Amino acid sequence: MTDLLSCAPHARGANNRPGFSDRDVQNDGPMRNLVLIAGRSHPDLARATAESLGVGLLQTDIRTFANGEIYTRFNSSVRGKDVFVLQTGCDPVNDGLVELLLLIDSCKRASAKHISAVTPCYPYSRQDRKGYGREPISARLVADLIACAGADRIITVDLHASQIQGFFNGPVDHLTGVPALIKHVKSLRIDNLTIVSPDIGRVKVADVWSDKLNAPLAIIHKRRDPRVHNNVTMHEIVGDVRSRVCLVVDDLIDTGDTLAKAAIALKKAGAVKVIAAATHGIFSTPERLVSCGEIDHVIVTDSVPASKVFDRVKTVSIAPLLACAICEVVTEGSISEMLDCVSKRIDN
Repeated sequence: MTDLLSCAPHARGANNRPGFSDRDVQNDGPMRNLVLIAGRSHPDLARATAESLGVGLLQTDIRTFANGEIYTRFNSSVRGKDVFVLQTGCDPVNDGLVELLLLIDSCKRASAKHISAVTPCYPYSRQDRKGYGREPISARLVADLIACAGADRIITVDLHASQIQGFFNGPVDHLTGVPALIKHVKSLRIDNLTIVSPDIGRVKVADVWSDKLNAPLAIIHKRRDPRVHNNVTMHEIVGDVRSRVCLVVDDLIDTGDTLAKAAIALKKAGAVKVIAAATHGIFSTPERLVSCGEIDHVIVTDSVPASKVFDRVKTVSIAPLLACAICEVVTEGSISEMLDCVSKRIDN
């Protein structure tokens, strides 16, 4: 994945340091104003992103008081800086969200020039609309809170619903971890591969996988009762999966119930192997996946901390992708061109 850094036009100079040109290393370029701050949700990803950029993380004092309140303070000035606060949406989601808001507020009150919230896994992304009356649109509320705290930009990865980009009154850089996942699948050299969309809503994403891997597409028709959380009923499989290695693709895996039921249905339909790939491996109840022998392998990114319970997981890093995006923002480059470059590299 580190070769993706070369997709950022400003990402590498003669000094060969990702994120910096020679002028930047001499403190005479826009990157001199870059400050990267990490919350406590995913320190490994923060360190990897900082390493890809060739910068250090700002020393930050973050504590939780005895009564549960969170305290944040920076040990260095951020006045006039381009600050990027990295905090992903993982358990405990609410604590992480409040911590993100406090870090952003600290930056604003310390006179940071620009503040970007880097949330690889956007919190509350599945609550993007009202299924019934008297429900909140939580994803919109999160965007409002981030804006109110003082952020003027959001960088995120593979939103559950793309319309969330419109909830924030400012730039939203919507990145994708799919190229990193596809690159890993290509390295497996599977000949009899079929891409499987777990529902009708994911067909567009599955089409991308199908095109990049030159593999046929199958669709699972399922029904979810919005009144009963995490309850999915499988119906029919559209497409031939007999004697095929099936790759089920989705944006996230949470309880794993959908994936487990899909794997069982695919094996019953004659699939010889079931692999799953998703950007966000949340695994809130990994016991369901552990007990499902029909799932042979799972591939996820490190948008959230890796599961230590489910051992059939391969994790690929999105740290270089985040570093590229941050570099493009600071140097006023093009995120779209960067993503196009990343996509083209997958074809090679």
